[in-house]
Amino acid sequence: MPVHGVAVTVPEPWGTQLQDAREQFGDPMASAIPPHVTLLPPTVVEDEVLPGFLEHLASVTARVEPFDMVLSGTGTFRPVSPVVFVQVSHGIAVCEELEAAVRSGPVERHLEFPYHPHVTVAHHLDEPSLDGAFEGLADFRCAFRVEAVELYLHDDDGVWRVQRSFPLGSAPA
Repeated sequence: MPVHGVAVTVPEPWGTQLQDAREQFGDPMASAIPPHVTLLPPTVVEDEVLPGFLEHLASVTARVEPFDMVLSGTGTFRPVSPVVFVQVSHGIAVCEELEAAVRSGPVERHLEFPYHPHVTVAHHLDEPSLDGAFEGLADFRCAFRVEAVELYLHDDDGVWRVQRSFPLGSAPA
């Protein structure tokens, strides 16, 4: 069954910086998951539903203008979930708008927790490793323009790969 996700990919050079940091913290998924802000978590999208979902994503992204995003400092979902993340400190409202719109289409996905835009940098590690990630990126900060969102496919090898990019703000005037 094909598993897809939709996300804002963290651009270079920050994507590599965050991926390298995740690897240094000991997260085994570091090389398989590009740094991103999730809009639709890993979700089974059946082949017969995919064309309609692609049309839906194109429509959603066409209605949202490019926006500025700032990532700054760290946060954690502990003790509820063993996750350390870099916080989205600017661009939250647009991420929330996109996330709700993406999930309003032909692909339904129940969320286990309320949506909170972030970039995971450590997941399912021991407490000292999670503490190291939390402290190690506490001063991290970057700013960039979000001009597209990506549809990812979770391949059989466990790697997330971009399948298609959807530019923001391409709706006819």
